[in-house]
Amino acid sequence: MINQFILQEFGNRVRHLRTKAGLSQEKLSFLTGFHRTYIGMIERGERNISLTNILVFAKAFEIDVSELLDFKNQNPKLSFNDYQIKTSQ
Repeated sequence: MINQFILQEFGNRVRHLRTKAGLSQEKLSFLTGFHRTYIGMIERGERNISLTNILVFAKAFEIDVSELLDFKNQNPKLSFNDYQIKTSQ
């Protein structure tokens, strides 16, 4: 299971891109088809969204998925060691 850190970084990235584009959560909701509260939960790192939903966000922001997942734009000090993944049960 991916830790909370990654969810928070993704949420921060979505919030950054949304505000940079001058979009409210409501407007982003309209562009993506997701409910405004769902977008808020993503931005707060409370939801672990699917790959298909990640693609919807990339399309709404008119960027490649790789750019959406580039957390170093937000936090240049990030490294692979910051991501902790549970691989055993």
